[in-house]
Amino acid sequence: MGRTYYVEEDIGQYLSDLSTKFKPYVTGLLIGQCSSQRDYIIRAVRTPPKEEQKEGNTSPSKLESIDEEWINAHASQVSRMLPGGLLVLGVFIIATPELSKDSQNALRKIIFSIEKSLTKRRLWKPAEEEVSDRAALQVCSATKKIVCRTYDVQDPKSSAKPADWKYQSALSASWLSLDCTVNVNIHIPLLATSPNHDLEKNIKNGLNRWSKQIEDSIFLINGQIKDDTELLEGQKKLRGNTQYSTQISDIKVLTQLSQGSSHRSTATVQVCSGSINLKGAVKCRAYVHNNKPKVKEAVQALKRDIINTLNDRCEILFEDLIINEGPHKKSRNSWKNPFTFRF
Repeated sequence: MGRTYYVEEDIGQYLSDLSTKFKPYVTGLLIGQCSSQRDYIIRAVRTPPKEEQKEGNTSPSKLESIDEEWINAHASQVSRMLPGGLLVLGVFIIATPELSKDSQNALRKIIFSIEKSLTKRRLWKPAEEEVSDRAALQVCSATKKIVCRTYDVQDPKSSAKPADWKYQSALSASWLSLDCTVNVNIHIPLLATSPNHDLEKNIKNGLNRWSKQIEDSIFLINGQIKDDTELLEGQKKLRGNTQYSTQISDIKVLTQLSQGSSHRSTATVQVCSGSINLKGAVKCRAYVHNNKPKVKEAVQALKRDIINTLNDRCEILFEDLIINEGPHKKSRNSWKNPFTFRF
């Protein structure tokens, strides 16, 4: 039995408008949230045109000319802007009947290409039980017929599976939002033994160590440590309404000072040429569906938003420095003194 996608009703009109404006095809991303029981699509975003295409609403006539690198860059930018709990859950293509036969192959290539590109940037690993299916939506611009299939991005040999596409109004109107603030104080040593003081590699290693702390951290929700129960258990309903309060802001993050005796390691002394300190506070937000959400789902969404937020900020902050510290410009004295960056 295939997966079922519950889709925000406005997306249907959005796709219909695109089918009349762009010929012979247009591609885009599907944004949403997946869970063990249901998958949700709350937004569709078309791939922006490149400079040479902005003058007219036309695309190259053949699907072979689809620019995967451009679509990957778009997916990366969109992924940066998404709050916790939301991700690029699939792709769509709206094409003329003449291109229908090749559309599914194009979608498959794009889905796996995007997943590979996004995985490179992540500092966290998917859980074993996590849903790894991604949606491939094909729309005929003439008949408006919709065909939805899924591919398992964890399996390179995955074949297409049928999926249901069901529209629903006000799909995310009563989703839960969770807010928390995390104080950041990260010390990243720049090893003298690293070739040419590889700035990007040192920063990545430092953030990886910190992200592991966040993944191992404990979350207090309304002052309590909750096991894998329903998130709304014990919550009061709003007066005169059947809905629950849609915001939970009393969340605290406790990171462990030590990893316990089972994770002891031998201390090492490393020669460093300098260091980078990251200090400040990161405010994070995650959204969770309202179909009996579990505490585990909410905590996972928050953890990933914390990690993604800091990682994205560091990518932006150090982008120019990394470019300027290219292979032929790096100096042994570039990072002699500690540098502190505040958020």
